[in-house]
Amino acid sequence: MNNRQILRKGFLSLLGLLFSSALWAHGGAAGTDTDQCKFELEPDHWLHYTAYQPNAYPGDEFCGSLPDTGVKTLLVFDYQDVRYRNMAVEFEVTKEPEGTRVFFQKAKKHKSGTVVLNLPNGVAEAGKHLIHITLIKDDGGRLDAHMSFQAGTGAPASTGSMLMYLLIVFAGLYIFYLSNANFKNKVDTYVKDSTKMK
Repeated sequence: MNNRQILRKGFLSLLGLLFSSALWAHGGAAGTDTDQCKFELEPDHWLHYTAYQPNAYPGDEFCGSLPDTGVKTLLVFDYQDVRYRNMAVEFEVTKEPEGTRVFFQKAKKHKSGTVVLNLPNGVAEAGKHLIHITLIKDDGGRLDAHMSFQAGTGAPASTGSMLMYLLIVFAGLYIFYLSNANFKNKVDTYVKDSTKMK
């Protein structure tokens, strides 16, 4: 196999990995769950959480870290179990370790299965915050779940964006390799020399 075929196959393999649905999925391998953006309300019953700061970072999703303070923040919760749609749910966000209330929404039912909490000014202070979710059952019983996040962590450098930038750089270098004979000869010579050393 010549050097050009090796580079072409390497490029195609990288491209395949980058656009593989398994790489971009929230979860993990079969029987494994690596989704850090969810609450377990009861054993095997979950609520998924995603945070957005649409004015500062349009299209970016956050979970455990919010880059800015004092900017519009949306906290979105999706019930992964239909039965929770018939229960009243209370939401509260507190600044920790003080426990100071930052946001509160009293208990109500959300029949659509999605709840969007709009914090027009986000959270005021950087540091640890806690999301408290309380499900209120028909019999008056309460289920509590908590999830923490850090606010004011700075601009995000998402893995997806970094991989996309690397792909663009690699694609540019590959096109340059194919179109510039002098550069191609240098690369080919380098690859030949490195394979001889092995």
